[in-house]
Amino acid sequence: MQRRFNDASISQLAFRRIIASTHRRITTSLDLQIIAKQSHHNTSNSHRNYGPSSPQQTGFALPFLYRFFFLVLEPISALVGAYFCHLRQARYLTLLDAPSAVFTSSTGGPALGTSVALSQLANMYLFFALNEAIVLRSTGDLRVWKAVLFVLLLADFGHLYSMKELGPQIYYNVLGWNAGDLGNVPWVYAGATLRICFLAGVGMGTAAPVKRD
Repeated sequence: MQRRFNDASISQLAFRRIIASTHRRITTSLDLQIIAKQSHHNTSNSHRNYGPSSPQQTGFALPFLYRFFFLVLEPISALVGAYFCHLRQARYLTLLDAPSAVFTSSTGGPALGTSVALSQLANMYLFFALNEAIVLRSTGDLRVWKAVLFVLLLADFGHLYSMKELGPQIYYNVLGWNAGDLGNVPWVYAGATLRICFLAGVGMGTAAPVKRD
């Protein structure tokens, strides 16, 4: 009788130990799963808070003068320049400097190398027009506007410098300007002046969605 009681007690003790061991294993497994989930959640938050973020769009109020000149008027004028450089090459060279304009007897146009160079210049005029009409029109980020207009301002200075071989009077002899000179000198003055004003913040309003035509 006593032996049976002892056997029963041993069996109950072993059963309790098995239950306790199983409980510890289950608890440990659950704890590990919870820790893993928390670690994954913290990692996700870290990437969300400190990871690379997309550029923030900065809207701004664009005065009508800037909008009309940069998005409409100047791109059209650049397309006119591209038209003359590619399709009216003889006329372009005559307006630029008639005494030095030389044309071949066979075609009545400039020499082949000069023609190719003028077509390349036409492509640059087209590039200029697309930068303003498309790139600037597609964004309301002030940083992009300033970057593009700063680069175009450098191009303005380069364009004016390229005219120096025509003599210093080309920059100031208003009465001597022809139609070509008007596009190459005072028009560039106007564009450069507006770009400098824009970069300096002249006339710029408070933050607001940029208006696009």
